[in-house]
Amino acid sequence: MSDDTKPDTPPRHLSVNPKSAHFDVEVLKRGVGIRFKDRQRTDIEEYDIDEGWVRVQAGKSVDRKGNPLTLKLNGPVEAWYEDLGEDAPVAKAD
Repeated sequence: MSDDTKPDTPPRHLSVNPKSAHFDVEVLKRGVGIRFKDRQRTDIEEYDIDEGWVRVQAGKSVDRKGNPLTLKLNGPVEAWYEDLGEDAPVAKAD
């Protein structure tokens, strides 16, 4: 996809885990800002705007395969591309 045809808002569901169906390296390279419950967060592992949840790592705990354990937190989620600057369009629940 060329820069001219990229959408102005990030996907409604995105994950940083390469094993996830919602992983998209091109989107992650652009940089996605997340606001959860009116607070900007940088520790989000996965989010879903439509369902209103985020997953965050639960400390340094890992499962038996070495994957981080995550907690699912419910609340309003907003996402935007950081490379568009301060006035970037925000994807949020309707």
